[in-house]
Amino acid sequence: MTVTLRPATEADLMPVGALHQRSRVAAYASFLPPEALAEPGPEAMGRYWAERWGWERDDHRMTVAERGGRLVGFSYLGPDDEGDPATGLLNAIHLDPAERGRGTGRALMVDALAAMRARGWARAVLWVLAANDHARRFYERGGWAPTGVSRDEHVGPEVVAQLRYARALEGADGA
Repeated sequence: MTVTLRPATEADLMPVGALHQRSRVAAYASFLPPEALAEPGPEAMGRYWAERWGWERDDHRMTVAERGGRLVGFSYLGPDDEGDPATGLLNAIHLDPAERGRGTGRALMVDALAAMRARGWARAVLWVLAANDHARRFYERGGWAPTGVSRDEHVGPEVVAQLRYARALEGADGA
């Protein structure tokens, strides 16, 4: 069964929130304590995405991945958070934990890079948790490299380091 990608609709946002919560717990459990991952829960994450999408839908793009009619991943992109008009920001790629290693993340990345190129951006950036070795390897295989810029963010009560990655979009294929 192949994965299909499509633009998200408003009806997808609560399921996206539940998937996002499952993805975070699975991806971060090896380096964050359970209390840091307990909140927000699936419903709160759905409300978060509904509110965020309501504000950003004009200049952001959410794509959902489905396998057999079931939501298995999503990506979210928009303008650079530092205001560079030639740069797009890949805000998120999240997968249902059972989708890891099945090519869904790569399909979402290739799609996101093509969408960024279509918007005329020459460069793409993202933020990734420094301790998330699996995600860092995934992005590095896709042509992304650390820029040397970092920031601290909160995941629940924990302060975590994030690293900024970048890649050129000219000829970007996600390889």
